[in-house]
Amino acid sequence: MINSFSEPIYCPNPSCPEPRNTFGRQHCAACETELIYRYLWAVGPEAEEVPRGQIIADRYFVTAPQIWLESRPDLPPSVPEQLPDAIVPYLHLYPQRLHMPEVYGFCQLPEAEETGKTVDVLLLENVPIDTYGRLYPSILEAWSQTVAVRQIYWLWQMLKLWTPLSEQGMASSLLVPENLRVDGARVRLLQLHQGNFQPTLRDLGDVWSGLVETAKPEVQSRLGEICQFMRRSSMNFEAIVLELNELLLEQAAQLPLHLEVVGMTDTGPQRSQNEDCCYPTAADFQQSKTSGGDKLIPYLTIVCDGVGGHDGGEIASQLAVQSLKALIQNLLAEIAQQEELMTPGMVIKQLQEIVRVVNNVISAQNNEQGKELRQRMGTTLVMALQLPQKVKVKVSEDLRSNNSHELYLVNVGDSRAYWISENSCQRLTVDDDVASREVVLGHSLYWEAQRRSDAGALTQALGTRDADFVHPTIQRFIIEDEGLLLLCSDGLSDNDLVEQSWASYGPAVIKGEMSLEEAVQSLIRLANENNGYDNTSVVMTRYRMSPDKLVLFNSTPALASVSLPISPSLSPSVSLPMSPSMSAKTPESKLSESSKQLLYPETVPAPAPDRKQQRFKLLLPALGLLALMLVGGGLGLWVRNRQDSEPVPEQLPPPPESPAPSPKESPSPGAESPQSSESPAAETPSPDAETPPPEVATPTP
Repeated sequence: MINSFSEPIYCPNPSCPEPRNTFGRQHCAACETELIYRYLWAVGPEAEEVPRGQIIADRYFVTAPQIWLESRPDLPPSVPEQLPDAIVPYLHLYPQRLHMPEVYGFCQLPEAEETGKTVDVLLLENVPIDTYGRLYPSILEAWSQTVAVRQIYWLWQMLKLWTPLSEQGMASSLLVPENLRVDGARVRLLQLHQGNFQPTLRDLGDVWSGLVETAKPEVQSRLGEICQFMRRSSMNFEAIVLELNELLLEQAAQLPLHLEVVGMTDTGPQRSQNEDCCYPTAADFQQSKTSGGDKLIPYLTIVCDGVGGHDGGEIASQLAVQSLKALIQNLLAEIAQQEELMTPGMVIKQLQEIVRVVNNVISAQNNEQGKELRQRMGTTLVMALQLPQKVKVKVSEDLRSNNSHELYLVNVGDSRAYWISENSCQRLTVDDDVASREVVLGHSLYWEAQRRSDAGALTQALGTRDADFVHPTIQRFIIEDEGLLLLCSDGLSDNDLVEQSWASYGPAVIKGEMSLEEAVQSLIRLANENNGYDNTSVVMTRYRMSPDKLVLFNSTPALASVSLPISPSLSPSVSLPMSPSMSAKTPESKLSESSKQLLYPETVPAPAPDRKQQRFKLLLPALGLLALMLVGGGLGLWVRNRQDSEPVPEQLPPPPESPAPSPKESPSPGAESPQSSESPAAETPSPDAETPPPEVATPTP
């Protein structure tokens, strides 16, 4: 335990007058800054030999084998001037940070006392270690004690990590059971393993066979068949994916699922105009009530943050939201007519196309206004779609679930999505900014890239350029436990406000002790007090698996929508009291020069403003409606054509007639591990990594 150390832990605040603090404190005694307890994983045999309790380099405390605690978060770690080739795969896999550790730095250890030589030990952060410095259980330890749907979900995540890891020559990382840690629903890797050979799906099937022995009875037989098929060299990878996906959705569909959502956007104390736009807000609930129901609520949630000046940004974000609503409505209508389930790959391709269509709608409005180069408006996007596909449950051919528990996340720019459970808060998206780009390209560690003056400059947004330059990141999750999905603009996410504040409202909302309205209002207020220089938009969805608990707070009665409990009492834009520290007005913030250079790579002078701009504002509703009608009809045809032309993946053959080997006859993935209860930590829904790492546009400034 950390209280056993006598050495101090230092305050991360560089201006703190007395940064030394005793272990166990949560806030600095001198300045009240929250103290950081960062546990690292030390890689290599040299690190294994360092005994517990040792202090390394006057800053790292060894709390357990290979687990080091950083006591000087105020100082940067040591990094070679030339990054070693061994860490490049970690950098390229940064978009998979939900599952992958990240490079923190290096520390020198003596290789051997008699030689006097030293060795650089790699230190990893974002590792599967809890707040008390303990490793999360391995998949072997937790496997037999978890439910069937989670067992399948863990295997699904491993299968979807297979391709990106194979591309980096690190697929062997999935073949070491002790390297696979489970943090609630999420599979996490302790480190990367290159291995001595290039593994195949047969090798992964061998590892899975050892798990099938203790799989839940309702899925054991079909898992065994899938393992047999994986051992066949002729089997199609996509066929294995489809079979496992079908089993996963069948198990998830047997769980109840209730959704309620609240959305709110606020101009902020220092702005005169709101360039954010979100869905749904109170106005959308009211419109749904008067028009007889909005079929998108509560399945679709959107946050857009306009860029390009107060005129352009406001128009771009609103146009994006309205376009997305129309296009997603068409997509859902098409899916509702399908007898068969739409595969994750097909859904992701259609969402990619929808984003590109919306990009071109905004780009067309730029062209209509005569805007060129850096005058062009644009917007960020973070969108969540809970896809209510109907699933046939195998226990009865007549029984159909009305929800497959699939959640798709789409993001472009730096608006973010978070998953909040009773025990943790996890960021689900990766920003499209310079810092992330430099990591993915292998040029820098993330904390180093953040020190650049242009670290937060956007590398892509909707509408500023042609659709060929837009590469949305799309992930799929399975909702199999209760939690909150938070979408927000950078008015809230800046300065890590979400990470610092989630515990004050997340558990209370999940337990039914606080309303969604109250939580969203408190987040808007927090953003105005701390990041009051920007607009703020927040959309929060509560995912509930059990009957709602009796609550003791007063809240506005929810409007009925899609027979799910909805909370619509917030106004679409509310002016909240200004923090005393934010009382001084500042000029409208504009897109930074760094973002302009990346989003608009041309360097020729921009033309004078078009005099038709004001007249265009009056024509925008009509133009927008016409654009939506055109793209909406076009997408419907596109969906049908893609469904007709999409190649059908190879189907799995029936099981062999000869008796299949029992799980006991299958090779075990490793030595037995002591059984332990599954960690009660973060229930973060994990993405299936259906899409490759985001392609970040890198035009030359």
